[in-house]
Amino acid sequence: MLPPMDELRERVTAHLAAFPRRQAPPAAGLRAAAVTVCVLEDAARGPYTILIRRAPRGRNAGQWALPGGRLDDGERPVEAALRELAEETSVRGVEVAGLLDDYVTDSGFVITPVVAFGGAQRPVGDPREVASVHEVPLERFLRPGVPRWRRGLLQMPLGPSITVHAPTGAILWQFAEVALRGRELRVSHVAQPHWTRT
Repeated sequence: MLPPMDELRERVTAHLAAFPRRQAPPAAGLRAAAVTVCVLEDAARGPYTILIRRAPRGRNAGQWALPGGRLDDGERPVEAALRELAEETSVRGVEVAGLLDDYVTDSGFVITPVVAFGGAQRPVGDPREVASVHEVPLERFLRPGVPRWRRGLLQMPLGPSITVHAPTGAILWQFAEVALRGRELRVSHVAQPHWTRT
């Protein structure tokens, strides 16, 4: 059972502050990216996070993702995550609660996940990059059977027709365990399906 939104924000911020976050060491050929696990509230003040389905063209076409993308020259991960959040979903003015572990993808990216709270805004997807925006209630992360494993692959079943794999699934699993439950969990070992390696 999740607490009221104000208490939830305080709890998540405290959990992330106590978490010994791991940064990926610099390595040749790796490109920096950042994503936002953005917690918003619905009309009843129920907390949810944003998942997007990528547009059917371009990088990671049609895949489930968190709002995010590559860092621009001279940009810091938090700046990039919030810029991409605004560009892809029109969500702005969020409050950063903390960061999760960097995740190194098989396609050569180091993803820095930023956790933020944005109040009662309504996300609107940019059709150039986003096919659809989905509101996933945080309670779904705490249900039995989330996560689950199929043929050695992590799956986060978060709603009808929403099953998320690594890297996004790994980040969301760590978010659920660390930010929501206050546990320590590492996900750098979680394998990606072959179709996410583009």
